[in-house]
Amino acid sequence: MPDTGPPDGWIRQDQFEIPGVPDSFQRLWTPHRLAYVRGEDPSVREDPGCPFCNGPRRADEESLIVHRGEHCFVILNLFPYNPGHLMVCPYRHVADLTELDDGETRELAELTRTAVTTIRRVASPHAFNVGINLGEAAGGSLSGHLHQHVVPRWTGDANFMPVLAGTKAIMQTLGDTRRDIAEAWPAG
Repeated sequence: MPDTGPPDGWIRQDQFEIPGVPDSFQRLWTPHRLAYVRGEDPSVREDPGCPFCNGPRRADEESLIVHRGEHCFVILNLFPYNPGHLMVCPYRHVADLTELDDGETRELAELTRTAVTTIRRVASPHAFNVGINLGEAAGGSLSGHLHQHVVPRWTGDANFMPVLAGTKAIMQTLGDTRRDIAEAWPAG
């Protein structure tokens, strides 16, 4: 029997027929991100906890770590807003800025400053967004482990693609970006 489509007043959503009227949005389904948002790292099956806790347990290239300090490390964002989007994270699993000790606070600030300097040398951005989302309501999808974003910005990088098409063009692979920034990171 031929498929005649859903009944009147119903729409087809994936393999389901549901009541309703389609809206103008096209959905980009990304179920693979759910493990990241929940803090489950599929490559560390025996410990599916926080990706910021698990990352330093693996090789820098595998985890996209750019630099390791004494109290904090610098890692590329797996889902960057722009090319070169870094995060500075303490090794210790803390959720709030007020939970950092003096050494962690100092190193978080120092590594953030070095990240800005290094990205300027590597990619010549016109500006930066630097900040921390404290708590889930502030936009922190991984709010259980404090991390400071360092996002390079270029004039015109917020073009129509993300706004109208929900798509962001990234011109370089994460591995190549990690290598370029890690190689330019100052020694010591």
